[in-house]
Amino acid sequence: VQLQASGGGLVQAGGSLRLSCAASGRTDSMYAMGWFRQALGEEREFVAGISWTGDNTYYADSVKGRFTISRDNAQKMMWLQVNSLKPEDTAVYSCAARYTHGFAYVYTNGRDYRYWGHGTQVTVSS
Repeated sequence: VQLQASGGGLVQAGGSLRLSCAASGRTDSMYAMGWFRQALGEEREFVAGISWTGDNTYYADSVKGRFTISRDNAQKMMWLQVNSLKPEDTAVYSCAARYTHGFAYVYTNGRDYRYWGHGTQVTVSS
């Protein structure tokens, strides 16, 4: 699976963005997906994950209630709606995928993911 993230930008605190992740390549098998972010000088951290069907999602505590992950397998797309942005949300956001045998599985550890897209920068000004 090849992944391409887009949609980042510069926004003021309290603003919103919609990040997109387009998948291509071998997409005929089930694959779970997720979003991760890495701030300058920090370790990569999990943001949100979604199962193959999209019925199951999981969020980092820091983004619960503000971010929403979704996907459309027919379009081979995943999105992350980010609302009420804070300066501490500033980071490079990357999407990731891994094949899975369980349609309901959500993965939160970066080591569980095999495929990664180039990130998109989100900068939140105060």
